[in-house]
Amino acid sequence: SLSLSLFRKMSFAARPTVTIAGSTDTVPLPAVFTAPIRPDIVQLVHTQMAKNNRQAYSVNRDAGMQTAAESWGTGRAVSRIPRVPGGGTSRSGQGAFGNMCRGGRM
Repeated sequence: SLSLSLFRKMSFAARPTVTIAGSTDTVPLPAVFTAPIRPDIVQLVHTQMAKNNRQAYSVNRDAGMQTAAESWGTGRAVSRIPRVPGGGTSRSGQGAFGNMCRGGRM
């Protein structure tokens, strides 16, 4: 009976009421809105939503492969890596395509 008398003395807060749009009726606010706010969930949702407006960044798919390089073959005392064609520029004759070459693919 002691616990019953303590229970009667406790006062429970009535749930706030809300008005329905376009009507004069009021209904009690759903109980889920009276639950305490969890900062860990707020932080998680905020972090995840911030990821929605990131921009993609990466290396171009064709990087290092945008030249008409061909190997010179054997017999020239140079490696068999493909080389940039042409003349009159410092780029001609340089190795290309390989990931060990400057300007080669990733």
